[in-house]
Amino acid sequence: MKWSGVPEVATARVMTQALGTLYVFGGSATLLAVVGADNTWSDRAPVAALALSALIAGAVVFRFGARWPRPAFHVAVLQATIVVVAGIVLAADAPTAVAIGALTSFLAIAACFFFSLPLAVVHTSFALVGLTGGLMAQGDVALPTALSLDAMVIGLSVVTRGLVLRASSANRDPLTRLTNRRGFDQALHELMRAVARTGEPMSAALLDLDHFKAINDSQGHDAGDRVLRQVAKVWGRALPATAVLARHGGDEFALLLPGTPGPAALEIVTRIRGMHPEIGMSCGVAEHEQGESAAQLMRRADLALYTAKAAGRGRCELGAGRVASDLVADLTAALDAGDITVHFQPIVDLLADAVVGVEALARWTHPERGPIRPDEFIAVAEQHGLMPRLGEQVFRSACSQLAELHATTGRRMRLGVNVSGRELSDPTYPQRIRTVLAETGWRAQETVLEVTESLVEAESSTAVAALHELRALGFGVAIDDFGTGYSSLSRLDTLPSAILKLDSSFIATVASSERRATMLRSIVGMAHVLGLDVVAEGVETAEQDALLRSIGCRFGQGYLYGRPAPLADVAPLFERRSEERTPALRG
Repeated sequence: MKWSGVPEVATARVMTQALGTLYVFGGSATLLAVVGADNTWSDRAPVAALALSALIAGAVVFRFGARWPRPAFHVAVLQATIVVVAGIVLAADAPTAVAIGALTSFLAIAACFFFSLPLAVVHTSFALVGLTGGLMAQGDVALPTALSLDAMVIGLSVVTRGLVLRASSANRDPLTRLTNRRGFDQALHELMRAVARTGEPMSAALLDLDHFKAINDSQGHDAGDRVLRQVAKVWGRALPATAVLARHGGDEFALLLPGTPGPAALEIVTRIRGMHPEIGMSCGVAEHEQGESAAQLMRRADLALYTAKAAGRGRCELGAGRVASDLVADLTAALDAGDITVHFQPIVDLLADAVVGVEALARWTHPERGPIRPDEFIAVAEQHGLMPRLGEQVFRSACSQLAELHATTGRRMRLGVNVSGRELSDPTYPQRIRTVLAETGWRAQETVLEVTESLVEAESSTAVAALHELRALGFGVAIDDFGTGYSSLSRLDTLPSAILKLDSSFIATVASSERRATMLRSIVGMAHVLGLDVVAEGVETAEQDALLRSIGCRFGQGYLYGRPAPLADVAPLFERRSEERTPALRG
């Protein structure tokens, strides 16, 4: 919410309920006062008409109030004040006037509950002036009586404001002053009910600051707190007035955009991401679909966030619809049936013009949808706990196929397999991978574990320990997608890596950008000094190949050398040479 100083609990739904209730009870109380008045019905008629109008207004508020913009509630409270003052003036006797005047306390409570303190004071002051003036106009009400009512209204205002602010603090993050997770969940469920009733679009987003831990570690937690406050302030100002921005926990923020479809929401979060170019941010967006629960909506936003991180971070992704979520059951069935296949892409020694290795890549053909993009079903597997099964099935299939190839032809290729940080964080992973090698006859010394550094997160002690354990057993370790997102040189020391795989997006412009070419020369030179091999991914043109050879990049991978394909289609690319003469990637 973007109304500075407005209590957090004053959502549109709650204000509608409160204001509608005040109108109905105020109208009912006035009718009772009219009935008890000691005068003719003709004298009571004007006040009775006002009471009926208040009841009608209450019905209107209950029916339409949730859709009103916040300024409309100022008009509604002001209108109620005018009705109360008119009732005081038109009352046929002093007791009725005092009874109606007591309704001013309702107005003060509403003002303190709905609005910022300055505006609440303005509304309450206007009501008190009207109360005092109306009672004095009666002629039969003493000034001390009027002032006693004023004192009662002021006292209720102070108490109400204190209670509302205390209630608001339970839903407010103390550091950023944004809504906290509890308040966000309440707002989400309120908006879900509104969307179900109105059919209007709504989008949810999860925003995560990239590598926030590095800021805390290098500059201290005070610096990290300043960053959180700054982004909260800047983002809050840039968002639509109806948006709900919350600190979801740590360095993660959550956003609700009522009335905003998915593509428009993606544009909004992409714009605010650019407001802090020095601070990386990954974001996942999901648009609410009819019949979807709040948990399902946020799960899809979380899946989109994971996709953004897996693609290198610093990105905003719009999540697919629930069709993607429905893939969970189908993917589980495919794993049960062994329908996940493995394709292999060659890795070439550029100096010897020889295929020295292959990367194993998972492929899945859905029985109805056809081929599913790997990033789509892998993200589904990650989010729903299927990654251990998927990774193990791909690894087992690749090892079995290459072991069989070696047994029949004598050819042995270095096998690269992608491993996620979540797999490495599983304490059973090293044992499971050793079991696969024992069952297939493949050797650890011929296996390279390709790990994306942004997924490992060097602060994950379990993942790093697993890499060291497997490295000691003879496995090679490659840092995948190096050169994009957040590539920290410190990772070259904390991760037991022997190979750098340069991301394809980095290689794509290396032949057309002198600056990129210079950077590539520096990376290759640094790697050589550190005793690391470099594999350039995504090589597609002869110009890129020639440049890589000229600067001494030893290995390449990409469509120029061969597309991912079943092993039977890739095998003809392998040279027939002995194990001893085949150039090899470092372990």
